[in-house]
Amino acid sequence: MSLSLPQHRLPAAWAPASNELDGRVIVVTGAYGGLGSAVARAAARAGATVVITGKRKRQLEQLYDAMMREGLPEPVIHPLDMETATPRDYDALAEGLQRDLGRLDGIVHTAASFAGLTPVSMHKPDAWLRSMHVNVSAPFALTQACLPLLTAAPDSAAVFVLDNPDLVRRAHWGAYGVSKAALERFVAILHEEHDEGSFRVHALLPAPMRTTLRRAAYFGEDTLQHPLPDATADAVVYLLSDKAAAARGGVLDLRVA
Repeated sequence: MSLSLPQHRLPAAWAPASNELDGRVIVVTGAYGGLGSAVARAAARAGATVVITGKRKRQLEQLYDAMMREGLPEPVIHPLDMETATPRDYDALAEGLQRDLGRLDGIVHTAASFAGLTPVSMHKPDAWLRSMHVNVSAPFALTQACLPLLTAAPDSAAVFVLDNPDLVRRAHWGAYGVSKAALERFVAILHEEHDEGSFRVHALLPAPMRTTLRRAAYFGEDTLQHPLPDATADAVVYLLSDKAAAARGGVLDLRVA
């Protein structure tokens, strides 16, 4: 099963410069997860002010402390539970960005809900609704609330993380598989509405990474054989930069060709 979005590859010689995202403000959801924390660090190394969000304030504080120890630009903590947040909570985030930072140049949606491989006959309805909400509805609501800021920026991007369609369409992938298909369609629609102008829409399809979600989904696999999410995070920096203008509306496929 192929992707419906145009596919792009990361330029072979590309590497993020230390000033790649200078002056930009980037929101990262699910920021203390495996990919989220790598993206937060990579964006900060590239010069961005990173707003780290997630539902557990203590884990956001731990990421903040780690980034400060590493000598990275100071991130901004904004607790946000994608499962329970209301439209007012998303509006409050956008208003806070405008008030305190004066701009927004990118959102990276790394937050994800995955309840494990389950046949549909045994899939708990609450878990189904949670996955669909966190993986599709919440990214929509957050992006919508931030659109006025994103479209006002001279160059901005929203990055949505997909999963391998050849795998997640199979038995037992349940709500997670359905949600990733829906997210791909959302990317296509959002791009059609913003195919010109300063705001870009991108999807990202990572190669296998050493993450908690990967361990949960592939419990018979030695995930230590996979790389950490650092290379994927650098690819996110590419999508957030003006270098990715030609890849707007498509998916950056990081799998081996």
